[in-house]
Amino acid sequence: MPKRKTYTKKTDIDKPWYKKKGRSRYKNETVKMRKTFLIVCEGQTEECYFKAFPIRTAVVRAVNLGGQSKMKLVECAKELARQEESDEVWCVFDMDVNRGEIEFRDFDNAIESARSLNFHVAYSNDAFELWFYLHYQYTDVAQLRSFYYEQLGSLWGINYEKFGKEYRFSSGIFNKLQNDERASMEKAISCAKRLFEMQKDRTYHEQNPLTMVYQLVRSLQKECKEKSF
Repeated sequence: MPKRKTYTKKTDIDKPWYKKKGRSRYKNETVKMRKTFLIVCEGQTEECYFKAFPIRTAVVRAVNLGGQSKMKLVECAKELARQEESDEVWCVFDMDVNRGEIEFRDFDNAIESARSLNFHVAYSNDAFELWFYLHYQYTDVAQLRSFYYEQLGSLWGINYEKFGKEYRFSSGIFNKLQNDERASMEKAISCAKRLFEMQKDRTYHEQNPLTMVYQLVRSLQKECKEKSF
């Protein structure tokens, strides 16, 4: 990825502080720019979740592309990255097992394409909601997304399939997980990493259940106000 950006400006020599003893009239100031993340998502749930991180030392730009194909999402990420340079570019998408072979090819090809561009990929199989579920419970049994919808709905007292995707609810999921004594982000990271280590040698679409969201979360944690979640 590109090197961290800096810029240099020549301080205005007419300003009062230049009259202080010992200061060079021609001293340049170098300002270090904050790290930038571009996170390109295929849905509102993902966008809202990443925007909710209490970032302190970085700039996060989360973009919802609204259900594009995986390859199209990567192409859009490439264009967005060309328009505005970022230190880390992440593509976030999941794979719907019910869509079959066409979905499998699109999923695998999109991951390879993104990585060839030096982008990071936070992919999930079968659903992004697996990441939320791992805050509560480990599983290594392949499930359809309806399972996670049902389980989260029971935990949160909501019909998740019907109302969980609404902006009013999805925009509060990060805080809901942080404030729920039953949930743990560190547990989710540990569980997700364990799933990856078990399946990393398989073809991408065969890695189920799996979520690479934990890698993006670990990167964001380093830039957050609170380090203990």
